[in-house]
Amino acid sequence: MTPLHLRDRVRRLPAGEVIVRVTVLLLGAVFIVLGLLAIVLPGPLTIPPVLLGLAIWSLEFEFARRWFERAMVPGRKAWVEAKAHPWRTGVITGGGLVLMVAAAALVAHLGLVDSARDALG
Repeated sequence: MTPLHLRDRVRRLPAGEVIVRVTVLLLGAVFIVLGLLAIVLPGPLTIPPVLLGLAIWSLEFEFARRWFERAMVPGRKAWVEAKAHPWRTGVITGGGLVLMVAAAALVAHLGLVDSARDALG
């Protein structure tokens, strides 16, 4: 069974059209939000999840198809750059991920979220 076949089967349900569109919307949004959260990391980590989210949205939404086509230009440029300098890309990306995990551990260890919540509430 192909994914397209499954999508067509779901569409035949009474609320199938809405189910498919909401599922595509939410799944694409997850990847786009992940990409936007990765902005704080060095390296080309932002582009792939955003492109994947737009690709998912473009299955159902015309506006996303246009955005996806425009977003592919910097995506291809980043891919060429990453392939041209694989060690540098790997070190920067790995270092960014290590820093992100270290920052999350530090925030959890120091209880900064609870402190901020107490200060605001």
